[in-house]
Parts: sequence; C-alpha cells; structure tokens
Amino acid sequence: YDPQVFHVDEEAARKSVLGGLCASGWHTASTWMKYNLEKRMETEGVRWTGPGPQPEFGPSPGFRNLKWLKPVYAGETVTFTRTALAHRPLAARPGWNLLTLRCEAFDSTGDKVIEFDSAVLVKVE
Repeated sequence: YDPQVFHVDEEAARKSVLGGLCASGWHTASTWMKYNLEKRMETEGVRWTGPGPQPEFGPSPGFRNLKWLKPVYAGETVTFTRTALAHRPLAARPGWNLLTLRCEAFDSTGDKVIEFDSAVLVKVE
C-alpha cells in the first residue's frame, strides 16, 4: 500500500508533480507477478509440447535492479513481458538451477514503465 496523494486522490494527483492519478510502482510490480503466474499456470494446465520435459518451478530468491521508469496513469493499458537471461546449477541445492529473467512492462505507446531482474529455481532432471 502506497497512500501518496498521486495514487489515491484524483484532484490532488492533478496538482502533483505527476499531473494525474497513477498506480503505485508496487502495484505495477504486483500486477506483473499476477500475470506471470497466470500465464505459467495456463501453460502448465495444457499438454506440454516441449522441448524437453515440462519444467517444475520452485521458489524465487528475490529480484534486483527494480526501476519504475514512467508513471502508469489510471486507465492505461500495460503489456507485461519476461525474457530468460541465464540459468546455472545451484551447488547448495543439487537438482535445481537458478533461472534469471528480465521482467518488463510497457504502456500503450510502447514506452517501458517498469523493469527488474527476477530469479526462480527450476528443477532439473
């Protein structure tokens, strides 16, 4: 929860440095996570077609380099993406790799509004 006036009060938001009501960056990041998990569950719910065995995901140890690049104003449409950057075995957890992702969101004009690097454990066979 981020109760600053430009997130909760339309009139005060118009007078603020941001010039209008906009989402908290934390809400934008949380929405990215919601759609990330929905897409993963959707993929897991259909028959896996490869390549290779269907991945088993574990927990995330966290994220880095979070940047809120542009306000997301009320009514804006946002597109969320994720791109795999790297994966490596974890010595402390045999049978698991650490997958690193670049996570981004873009507004309707194509401008990037948020980016961060995330990580998730993935079981290996």
